[in-house]
Amino acid sequence: MRPLLLSMLMVVAAVPAAAQRPAGYPRSYDALVAEARVERGVRVYGNADAAAMTAVIAAFRRTYPGVIVQYRELESSDIFRRVVAETRAHRPTADLVWSSAMDLQAKLINDGYAQSYQSPEKPALPPAAVWKNMGYGVTAEPVAFVYNRRLIPSASVPRTHEAFERLLRERRSALTGRVATYDPARSNVGYLYLTEDYAITRDTHSLLQAVAGTRPLLSRTTGPMLDAVASGRAAIAYNVVGPYALTRARKDPRIGVVFPRDYVLVASRVAFIARNARRPAAAKLFLDFLLSRTGQGLLARQWLLPVRADVRAPRLGADRARAIRVGPQLLVNLDSIKRRRFLADWTAILSEGALVK
Repeated sequence: MRPLLLSMLMVVAAVPAAAQRPAGYPRSYDALVAEARVERGVRVYGNADAAAMTAVIAAFRRTYPGVIVQYRELESSDIFRRVVAETRAHRPTADLVWSSAMDLQAKLINDGYAQSYQSPEKPALPPAAVWKNMGYGVTAEPVAFVYNRRLIPSASVPRTHEAFERLLRERRSALTGRVATYDPARSNVGYLYLTEDYAITRDTHSLLQAVAGTRPLLSRTTGPMLDAVASGRAAIAYNVVGPYALTRARKDPRIGVVFPRDYVLVASRVAFIARNARRPAAAKLFLDFLLSRTGQGLLARQWLLPVRADVRAPRLGADRARAIRVGPQLLVNLDSIKRRRFLADWTAILSEGALVK
């Protein structure tokens, strides 16, 4: 046996793996923990805020000393491009890939960039959160309206999509240039949310016409929308990632958050272990930790709401929640012909709205 490998195995043997095996996990998990110690770390690409991950990573380190988490915060489109480019070039890439762009994650899985792994936590997850034992929905994040409390009085805050459209039409002049939303041509999350809106109700077309009539502020990411609402440059924002909005509103009294009463999209950050992961054992450990009751509870404190039903967290009623399933139906959104047609329609709606006087 080579001296380096022998010394690494001696380090592993110094702390019994069984001492760290979570309760209820099979004894075979001891070997996985031992392998992860040899690997010494895991590289994660994610678009959850790095600050929000601090407590989760610290708790993981306490559970598995010596397994270092290298968390790289990237935008969802950058995660997709990096994984593809690095894998094709045979360069080191992420061991665990975790993103809110559910359709892009589904494409990576479908195109062979993921490996199969049946997590011991799978029985605790809703069936809609797991696809082919590869893609795991880790969170359940509702999509919200966000408004400036000074500019939109409490009595005028829309509580349904229909009320939101009515507000836009009745106060179009006052709201011109002061409505924010994602630009689906530049934001994968924004594109996903709008296509899901269309799948739920045909009234989405009329709502988007009303949005377009205000000559909206279009954003690629969530931060600028929240900044605009807080400062008063925007009075209201549509289809904002709920956890980000709640986190900001907790610190900023200028911001209000509404989850519509008629329906609420519920998205998930999907994780998978890369097919060519250089540290697959450590990636499995970290994925299992994210899915565990401990990990889910820590994520919930950062408003990355848990997908598990046995973790205490604010929840929507089943009659309002419209969960976006992890699975092959997400691939339909990435069909190039459908995407071009959808974005052409979106551009036409914006152009028509800009002509409204």
